[in-house]
Amino acid sequence: MDRRKSIKSIILGGVAGGLALNGCKPGVDSDTTSTEEAVVDEKYFGRTPEEKEQIAKLNAEQFFNEHQMETLGVLCALILPANEKYGSATDVGVPDFIEFMAKDIPAYQTQLKGGLMWLDHTSNKDYGVEFKKATPEQQKVILDAIAYPDKEEPTYEQNFFSLMRNLTVTGYYTSKEGIEDLGYKGNTPNVWDGVPQDVLDKHGKSYPKEWMPKFVDQSKRNIMAEWDDDMNLIT
Repeated sequence: MDRRKSIKSIILGGVAGGLALNGCKPGVDSDTTSTEEAVVDEKYFGRTPEEKEQIAKLNAEQFFNEHQMETLGVLCALILPANEKYGSATDVGVPDFIEFMAKDIPAYQTQLKGGLMWLDHTSNKDYGVEFKKATPEQQKVILDAIAYPDKEEPTYEQNFFSLMRNLTVTGYYTSKEGIEDLGYKGNTPNVWDGVPQDVLDKHGKSYPKEWMPKFVDQSKRNIMAEWDDDMNLIT
C-alpha cells in the first residue's frame, strides 16, 4: 500500500471530525469589490463578522519568508505526493494553509521554523546543499530519520515532522481536491423500502395493508413538489 492510500485509510476512519478545519484560509483586504465580497461571504458562510475580521487580519500578515515557503512546498509534496489523478499537497495549496495555521496558532511557530532550520542544517552538513535543493533521494533519507518518533521520548525534530505531517494531511484532505480524492460524499439521501420481505417472513411478520398506500413511492423520489398561487400542494 502506498503512502497516499495508507493516509486515506486512516482519514476515512475519522472523516466526520476531520473536516473541521475546512476553509481556514485567507480573507480579503479593504479594497475588495462587492463581487469579491459576495464570493468571500459564500466561502465563509456561517462565520461571524469577528471571525471574518480575524481571517483578514491573519491573511495580511506574512510569517514564513520566501525560502521557508519554498522548503514547505518541497516537504509537503514529499509527505503527500501526487498520484495519477490528483496533485500533491503542494499543488492544492497546503503550504499556504500551513502559513495560515502558524499565524492562527502561535504555539506552532517556533517548532515549524526551528524544524525547517534543522532540515537545512542537516542537508548542508550531509550533502552540502539546502534541503530544497537536495535530490529527492537525499531528502527522503533525512526525513526517514525523523519520520518514526520514539514513543517515550521523541526528539525535537521528530515532533516537528509529526506536526508537519498532521498539518499536511489536514490541509490536503480539507481541500476540494482532497475531499474528491478521499471519496467523501457527505450526507446523501438513501433509499429504504422497508424491512426486506425475507426478514419479515423469517420472523412471521407483515405490514398492515392499510400502511402500504402511505409508503413513499421511491420511483417518484426525484420529482419536485409543485404549489399553486394559494400555496396548495399540486403534486
